Amino acid sequence: MGNVAISLKIMPESLDTDLEKIKEEISKKIEIKDSKIEPLAFGLSALKILIMVPDKESENLINEIKSINGVSEVEIESSTLI
Repeated sequence: MGNVAISLKIMPESLDTDLEKIKEEISKKIEIKDSKIEPLAFGLSALKILIMVPDKESENLINEIKSINGVSEVEIESSTLI
């Protein structure tokens, strides 16, 4: 199998959640290729990241990200086999 490039949208639990801290926790688990903080509405922002993982490891990694303190939801925006 090959690698998969995955674009994730990570929603915080509250307005007070530090998205940079969440990004640091994710980067301890896997290299982040690109990231940005996107404002949504009413002061709420989402963290968008691009990662590359081996094809079979993607589901496990998403579950690990969901378990990080302060993360409410993880949405796969796109994934591409490389």
